[in-house]
Amino acid sequence: MVRQILETARKRMEKCIEGMQHGLGAIRTGRASISILDHVQANYYGTLTPLNQMASLSTPDPSLIVIQPWDPSTIPSIEKAILSSDLGLNPTNDGKVVRLPIPPLTEERRKQLAKHVGHLAEQHRISVRQVRHDANDELKVRTKEKKISEDEEKDGLKRIQDLTDDFIGRVDALQKKKEAEILEI
Repeated sequence: MVRQILETARKRMEKCIEGMQHGLGAIRTGRASISILDHVQANYYGTLTPLNQMASLSTPDPSLIVIQPWDPSTIPSIEKAILSSDLGLNPTNDGKVVRLPIPPLTEERRKQLAKHVGHLAEQHRISVRQVRHDANDELKVRTKEKKISEDEEKDGLKRIQDLTDDFIGRVDALQKKKEAEILEI
């Protein structure tokens, strides 16, 4: 019983870490990375479609992303989607491909991005703690129902706290790594 609760908590905490990694991948660091376009969706024949599903994305050099749509008639909608996103980038096109130059980050923008990483990390710490809270509640319910003993409950609570500490440490490590990447000139 306790093992099931722990395993469920571990899986949910893993999802929190995966969500944070995905969120951090979308934050630009001054280097071209196609993952910054993950949340950008363009109008593709009346349907909002992620860019990676309507074009080939590549980074031929560290300061450029090239978007080659499978259908060149979608170039205007791709440009519009990029301009309306929160990326702050200006696309150019030659009729066949869209070029997205990545300018170097200013010191002020680096600090803003580092602050954003801190907020993202805090949201995921809260998510991990919520999983801990849910697992602890589950243990307490099982103890009240006499399905597990009080000793098993205490052991389970300690193991859940250890698991939580481990995952909070992983969130902190991801945050520090991304902040260092952003602040690196």
